[in-house]
Amino acid sequence: MGYIMLLLATLAWSFVGILVTTASLMLDTTIITFSRFAIGIVFLGLFLLLKDGRIQLRGNLKWIWIGAIGKSCNYYFENIAIAKGYAYGNILIPPIQTVVLLLVSTIILKDHITKKGWVAASLCILGVLFISWNGQSLSIFLEGDAEITLLFTVAAIGAALHVLSQKMLIQHMDTGNMNFSVFLWCALLMALPLPIQSQGFVGPSIGLAWLSIILLGMITGLSFYWFTEAIRRVSFPMIVIISNSSVLFTILWSYLFFREPITLYILGGAFAFVVGLVILNLPGRRPKNSYTFKSKLIE
Repeated sequence: MGYIMLLLATLAWSFVGILVTTASLMLDTTIITFSRFAIGIVFLGLFLLLKDGRIQLRGNLKWIWIGAIGKSCNYYFENIAIAKGYAYGNILIPPIQTVVLLLVSTIILKDHITKKGWVAASLCILGVLFISWNGQSLSIFLEGDAEITLLFTVAAIGAALHVLSQKMLIQHMDTGNMNFSVFLWCALLMALPLPIQSQGFVGPSIGLAWLSIILLGMITGLSFYWFTEAIRRVSFPMIVIISNSSVLFTILWSYLFFREPITLYILGGAFAFVVGLVILNLPGRRPKNSYTFKSKLIE
């Protein structure tokens, strides 16, 4: 069951770029971000009521708020970057997120990062650079793609904060209520800029765009439940390898649905950071206090 949940989450995430691109034909990114959380908590809330008969909302743990702020930044800047660039652009988030988590582990958590870890981080960075560059001249890159890469970098930092918060909160809360609490506060946070920043409808009402918004909400509400439950049942190396295979599916869907140009630079960059992620999690001896998240941070 753990592997089924992991595969469901992986496939769901691979469609995010396609769905955001479609939704952005009708709505601006602020509304898309808010809707992903608002619709997501509806799906997750209904699931929890059917499963447990109740919902436990928490707001008194600092990691709930760290996770909410991180995930809000993740979705908001990811949506902007996808709307400005290609649907496959969010493949940049996993490798950058991995590097951020490695840095957090060594600088803040004082964990030991092995040479293998730094080699993996270097491959992740190399992959990001290849994809961002995509064979363009420096002037063209600086005119547009540099901004998009920066947006995805901020989104990845937010995603890393959310992953870290999940590792901390899972020791104190069950999966469903943890995600419901974080996403509800995300929805409230993203509702704040709507009156002053949102442009509302930026295009005609489109059935596929409405469907995309609903599916994005469903993915938000349920995929993280599937993924967090998979964390309990599946070994961490397999979680990283399988979940990051969504990169390959994302590239495939972008080509099949939108015929977006997939160059050798994109494929080579994706290959580089996927190899890096695999190397990071190869079985082997781990020194004491190696790349792990210490539970004391929840205190």
